[in-house]
Amino acid sequence: MREKIILFGLLIATATSCISTRNTIKNIDDKAPMPALSADRNFILTEKATDTKYGYDPDYPVNLGFMPVQSAEINVKRFFGALTGPEGQEVSYRLVDSCCPFPSGKNNMGAGLLDIYEVTWQGLKEPKRIHINLYERGRIMAPAGFGIKEIK
Repeated sequence: MREKIILFGLLIATATSCISTRNTIKNIDDKAPMPALSADRNFILTEKATDTKYGYDPDYPVNLGFMPVQSAEINVKRFFGALTGPEGQEVSYRLVDSCCPFPSGKNNMGAGLLDIYEVTWQGLKEPKRIHINLYERGRIMAPAGFGIKEIK
C-alpha cells in the first residue's frame, strides 16, 4: 500500500511539473450555456464549426466542463451521441489517450488534461482524433467534417 502511495505521489509530481504556467486553450467561455438535451439524452447541437482547428487542435478542444469533473463523462456520451458522419452515418468513438496538461481552477490538483477520442464511421478511411476538455466550458458545435444527428 505504501508503495502505491509513493508511486501516486511521484506520478502527480511528474504531471504537475510538466504543466505550462499559462493556459494555451483559446476557446474557453465560462458563460457558455450547456446545450439542451434531446429525448434520448444527447446534446442538441445547432452549429457546425467553421474553424477547422475546433476539436482537432489541443488549443481548440471541445470544452464540455459543464459539470463537476467527477461526473462530466456523461457529457462525452451526450456530445458524441449528437454527431454523425458527414452523410448521416452512425459514429463510434473510443478514448485513446490523454495529453496536454494545463492549469485549471476547476480541479483540486490545479490542473487538467485533455482526453483524445478516436472517432470512426462507415466509409471513413482514417479515424478522426477529437480533443475533449472536461474541465472548462465553451460553445459546443460539431467539428468540421461531422454532421449533426436529427432530433426526433
